[in-house]
Amino acid sequence: MKYPIPFDEKSLKLKAIQIRKDIVEQVFSAGSGHPGGSLSATEIFTVLFNSVLRHDTENCEWENRDRFILSKAHITPAYYSTLCRAGYFDECELKGFRKFGHFLQGHPKIDREHGIEIGGGSLGQNLSIAVGEALGLKKRAVADPEKANCRVFDLSSEGELQEGSMWEAIMSAAQYKLNNLCIIIDYNRLQIDGKCGEVMEVAPLDKKFEAFNWNVLVINGHEVKEVYEAFKTFEELAAGKTVTDKTSANGEVLDPTKPTAIICTTIKGKGISFMADVAGWHGKAPSKEERDQAIAELEAEEEKIKNS
Repeated sequence: MKYPIPFDEKSLKLKAIQIRKDIVEQVFSAGSGHPGGSLSATEIFTVLFNSVLRHDTENCEWENRDRFILSKAHITPAYYSTLCRAGYFDECELKGFRKFGHFLQGHPKIDREHGIEIGGGSLGQNLSIAVGEALGLKKRAVADPEKANCRVFDLSSEGELQEGSMWEAIMSAAQYKLNNLCIIIDYNRLQIDGKCGEVMEVAPLDKKFEAFNWNVLVINGHEVKEVYEAFKTFEELAAGKTVTDKTSANGEVLDPTKPTAIICTTIKGKGISFMADVAGWHGKAPSKEERDQAIAELEAEEEKIKNS
């Protein structure tokens, strides 16, 4: 199947609920994994892979596909569910999550057949890969105008931005005017050791990215329409168009020669009452009782959306 498909708010909200259910089931079945950050990034994944990213489940090596790179590579439950529900593999494969010998390991490996562009694990590494991809694709488009100037999307987190290598990559992206590069920050303000502000504060992120010569959009990462509109703004900028109806976070005009950062304010563990905004659910599997409660809460929300 070729993407993107038309934006439909209700449909995407329902897909996000399905991904949340998949996250819970995967981590419960494996007895390990990272539910908290997966749940905070669910709407980002849902909107991106359905209504924004150019990709084709039947042609995984399609030259003109956009590239998606998962920098916070431990949130594979959300990533694998998204790829599965897009059509890269059957849902029965989700039961193999973190099982020995299965292709759905705790951290992803390069696996184009199943939609995984690049592997990951150590934080602070993959944005540099995204910068290299974006630079290479821009040079390719200049050398061969028949090949699209494909876009590169990198999903990261504020915890990962505590790594110095991230800021070297951010500086490089601005230097080379990589307007085809978008970093998405899942800004849930928690990490494995607790509140980011108590571990290593990175705020104010908007001002820091602007100081490094990036366009910056700050949005609610759980509102699918808001997420979609931010991606469409980046799409125009990546095409070299001037955007007049939106400004960067500091009120300045958006610059179509700059890379773009979309800072998504989110809630770790979103959608499940006892996981929401609790650092302890960064990397922890639910018990049978907790799994049942989580699925019941998600199904109740699913019914509300269906009847709305």
